[in-house]
Amino acid sequence: MLETDGTPALISQPLAAPERRNGPRTWFFGAGGLRAGWRLLLFFAIIAAFNASLRLILTKVFHRPVPTQVTFSAKGILLADTVTFLLFLLVSWIMARIEGRTIADYGLPARAAFGSKFWQGLVIGFSAVSFLLLGLQVLGVFHFDGLGVHGWDIPKYAAFWGAAFLAVGFTEEFTFRGYTLFTLSTGIGFWPSAILMSSLFAFAHYFNPNETWAGLTQVFWWGMMACIALRRTGSLWLPIGLHAGWDWAETCFYGVADSGQVAPGHLLNTSFSGPQWLTGGVAGPEGSWLCSAMLVGICLLFAVSWSREARYPV
Repeated sequence: MLETDGTPALISQPLAAPERRNGPRTWFFGAGGLRAGWRLLLFFAIIAAFNASLRLILTKVFHRPVPTQVTFSAKGILLADTVTFLLFLLVSWIMARIEGRTIADYGLPARAAFGSKFWQGLVIGFSAVSFLLLGLQVLGVFHFDGLGVHGWDIPKYAAFWGAAFLAVGFTEEFTFRGYTLFTLSTGIGFWPSAILMSSLFAFAHYFNPNETWAGLTQVFWWGMMACIALRRTGSLWLPIGLHAGWDWAETCFYGVADSGQVAPGHLLNTSFSGPQWLTGGVAGPEGSWLCSAMLVGICLLFAVSWSREARYPV
C-alpha cells in the first residue's frame, strides 16, 4: 500500500490488542451468559429447596416421615416417579424462563408428544427384550414355565405396570437426559456430557437390590443408547417410549428381574439355568453380556437410522 505522496505506508505498526475482560465477573459469565456449571448449581439448589419443602408439608399433613425407599410395586413406582418427574419438569420450566428457552430445548417438545417417535421407541424396547430372551432360549438357558396370573388379573396388572413404567420412562429420561444433559452439553460438549450422565445413570442403579457390576455396565450402555437416540432425533420421545417398552416387557410380560428386582403380577413365569455371565444371574437379563452386545448393536442402528443429527443441543 502507498501513501498519497507515493511513499510506502508504515504497515508494521502493531494493531491494538482487543480488550480483555478479567475479574470475578468472568468466573460466572461467559459469551453465552451465566456459565453452565452455575446454571446446574442453581437448578439443583431449587430442586433441593422444593424437595425439602414438599417433604416438610407431607410430614405435617400425615404426621409421619416420608419414606425414602420406594416399594417395588406398580402403585409405589407410579406415585414416586410421577412426583419426581413433575418436580424436575417444574424446575426445568423455571430455568427455561430464566434462560429464555422452552421445555422443548430440553428434549420434550409438546408438539411431538406421544407421536411416531414415542411409538417407535415402545416397539423397539419390547422387541429388544424379546430378541434378547429368545437368544437366551435358543442357547438353552431361558425357560418358560407357564402363566403367572390369570383372568382379569392379566389386563389389570398389564395396565398398572404400563402406567408405572411410563412414569419411569419420563422420570429417568428427563432427569438424566433433560435439562441436566442439555446444560452440561453447552459447557463441555455433547459427547463428554453423554458419557458423564450415563455414568451417573449407572451409579443411580448401584443401590438396587441384587444389582451386579455386569448389570451396571449394561445400564451405562443403555444410557448411551438413549443419548444417541436423543442426538439423532432431537427429542426424548423415542427414549421415553423405548424405556417404557423395555421395562414393561422385562418386568410385567416376561416376569424376569429388572435391575435385580422381580415384580408381582407378571404375566409369565420364567426361569434361567446356566452361567451367570450369560443369564445375568440375580440381576436379570440386563446383567448378561449378551445384553451388552445387543445394546451396542442398537447404538449402531440408531447411528445410521437417520440421515443426519438433529440440532441438539440448539
